[in-house]
Amino acid sequence: MKSHAEFVQPCVRSTTAHYSFGRSLHAVWQQLTRWHALYRQRQQLAALSDEMLKDIGLSRADIETETSRPFWDEPFRRC
Repeated sequence: MKSHAEFVQPCVRSTTAHYSFGRSLHAVWQQLTRWHALYRQRQQLAALSDEMLKDIGLSRADIETETSRPFWDEPFRRC
Protein backbone atom coordinates (compact mmCIF):
# COMPACT_ATOMS: atom_id res chain seq x y z
CA MET A 1 0.00 0.00 0.00
CA LYS A 2 1.30 3.49 -0.86
CA SER A 3 1.72 6.12 1.80
CA HIS A 4 0.06 9.52 1.51
CA ALA A 5 3.47 11.13 0.80
CA GLU A 6 3.69 9.28 -2.51
CA PHE A 7 0.47 10.90 -3.77
CA VAL A 8 1.50 14.48 -2.98
CA GLN A 9 2.87 16.32 -5.96
CA PRO A 10 6.13 18.14 -5.15
CA CYS A 11 5.49 21.10 -7.49
CA VAL A 12 2.32 22.35 -5.79
CA ARG A 13 4.27 24.91 -3.77
CA SER A 14 6.04 26.36 -6.82
CA THR A 15 2.71 26.76 -8.65
CA THR A 16 1.35 28.76 -5.71
CA ALA A 17 4.46 30.96 -5.66
CA HIS A 18 4.19 31.51 -9.41
CA TYR A 19 0.53 32.43 -9.05
CA SER A 20 1.35 34.95 -6.31
CA PHE A 21 4.14 36.45 -8.40
CA GLY A 22 1.80 36.77 -11.36
CA ARG A 23 -0.83 38.49 -9.25
CA SER A 24 1.76 40.84 -7.78
CA LEU A 25 3.10 41.68 -11.22
CA HIS A 26 -0.43 42.37 -12.44
CA ALA A 27 -1.10 44.65 -9.46
CA VAL A 28 2.11 46.58 -10.13
CA TRP A 29 1.15 46.97 -13.80
CA GLN A 30 -2.31 48.25 -12.86
CA GLN A 31 -0.82 50.80 -10.47
CA LEU A 32 1.66 52.05 -13.07
CA THR A 33 -1.19 52.36 -15.58
CA ARG A 34 -3.23 54.34 -13.04
CA TRP A 35 -0.34 56.71 -12.33
CA HIS A 36 0.20 57.29 -16.04
CA ALA A 37 -3.50 58.05 -16.52
CA LEU A 38 -3.39 60.56 -13.63
CA TYR A 39 -0.37 62.25 -15.18
CA ARG A 40 -2.13 62.54 -18.57
CA GLN A 41 -5.32 63.88 -17.01
CA ARG A 42 -3.41 66.54 -15.09
CA GLN A 43 -1.60 67.60 -18.26
CA GLN A 44 -4.91 67.83 -20.11
CA LEU A 45 -6.35 69.97 -17.32
CA ALA A 46 -3.37 72.29 -17.55
CA ALA A 47 -3.97 72.68 -21.29
CA LEU A 48 -7.57 73.90 -20.88
CA SER A 49 -8.30 77.55 -21.52
CA ASP A 50 -9.55 79.86 -18.78
CA GLU A 51 -13.01 79.86 -20.37
CA MET A 52 -13.16 76.08 -20.33
CA LEU A 53 -12.04 76.01 -16.70
CA LYS A 54 -14.75 78.52 -15.82
CA ASP A 55 -17.33 76.23 -17.47
CA ILE A 56 -16.37 73.36 -15.17
CA GLY A 57 -16.10 75.57 -12.09
CA LEU A 58 -12.33 75.57 -11.66
CA SER A 59 -9.80 78.37 -11.55
CA ARG A 60 -6.27 78.48 -12.92
CA ALA A 61 -5.02 78.31 -9.29
CA ASP A 62 -6.95 75.05 -8.74
CA ILE A 63 -5.34 73.58 -11.82
CA GLU A 64 -1.84 74.71 -10.86
CA THR A 65 -2.28 73.07 -7.47
CA GLU A 66 -3.45 69.85 -9.09
CA THR A 67 -0.75 69.72 -11.77
CA SER A 68 2.00 70.36 -9.24
CA ARG A 69 1.11 67.19 -7.35
CA PRO A 70 3.43 64.21 -7.90
CA PHE A 71 2.12 61.50 -10.21
CA TRP A 72 1.77 58.99 -7.36
CA ASP A 73 -0.43 61.33 -5.30
CA GLU A 74 -3.89 59.99 -6.05
CA PRO A 75 -6.86 62.18 -5.14
CA PHE A 76 -9.11 59.26 -4.17
CA ARG A 77 -6.61 56.67 -2.98
CA ARG A 78 -8.15 53.36 -2.03
CA CYS A 79 -6.75 51.96 1.20
